[in-house]
Amino acid sequence: MSEHVERLPAQASGESVPSAGITWRDYLELTKPTVVAMMILTSVIGMLLATSGVPGWEVLFYGNLGIALLAGAAAVVNHVVDQKIDTVMARTRKRPVATGKIAPLDAMVFATGLAIAGMVILVWQVNALTAWLTLASLVGYAGVYTLFLKRMTPQNIVIGGLAGAMPPLLGWTAVTGQIDGHALLLVLIIFAWTPPHFWALAIHRKEEYAKAGIPMLPVTHGNRYTELHILLYTLILLAVSLLPFVTGMSGVIYLAGALALGARFLQYAVRLLRGDDRRVALATFKYSITYLMALFVFLLVDHFVFF
Repeated sequence: MSEHVERLPAQASGESVPSAGITWRDYLELTKPTVVAMMILTSVIGMLLATSGVPGWEVLFYGNLGIALLAGAAAVVNHVVDQKIDTVMARTRKRPVATGKIAPLDAMVFATGLAIAGMVILVWQVNALTAWLTLASLVGYAGVYTLFLKRMTPQNIVIGGLAGAMPPLLGWTAVTGQIDGHALLLVLIIFAWTPPHFWALAIHRKEEYAKAGIPMLPVTHGNRYTELHILLYTLILLAVSLLPFVTGMSGVIYLAGALALGARFLQYAVRLLRGDDRRVALATFKYSITYLMALFVFLLVDHFVFF
């Protein structure tokens, strides 16, 4: 406790704190590796769907490396901006910046290095379009969402979800060098998926968000209102998920998978609306992750079977 108190002035001023005890794992934690891994997975899926064959190893390696570095940089900025909030919430209070283990200034230097490295790799080894789109995603998440939307409106997840929906498009442009309508469909799917995904978690952690002063929808409008919107957005997601089949991007394998996965998601949403149970909210959140990954797997299977 005394060590933590001694470091508070350094945190407030942005000065560096002693680096004793800091390991590479602490800096890795700043990049939110689990979140970045999920983004890279959807980026790879975008790459694979962009061509009838398998992209070359160069674009797969350098494209995803550059995207991962920029995504990691955005995550580090999020740690710095949310430092005070993270100290209040149970799931984040042990983060390196929140505890004072890594100073905000050191974290920002690290984020800058990651962002520069990511841009250099994407511009030199992939293409400029992918580099600038990825940078725009970083600014959207770390700047627009984290700095402003997250604290200003209960619709923060809806508006800010676009930044997190970009990886499939980034993977697509890394391979083709151009924006395609089918790639935008993948973005639209994740964009529609984001609100029910995060609002389910927000219901489960409503008290923490309220304590931290974050205007998440359950905090500002209550559980019932949020649960109704989860159901409505799940219906929107089901409709959007059928567009790849409607537009000819995919076939019957994907259609069957999308309908089955969407029906299960709807079942969770209805259960949540009827029961208003935090355990169901958490189960809905967990299923939403399974849903998205399985949906893209069906897209890939369908793509390679029909090609």
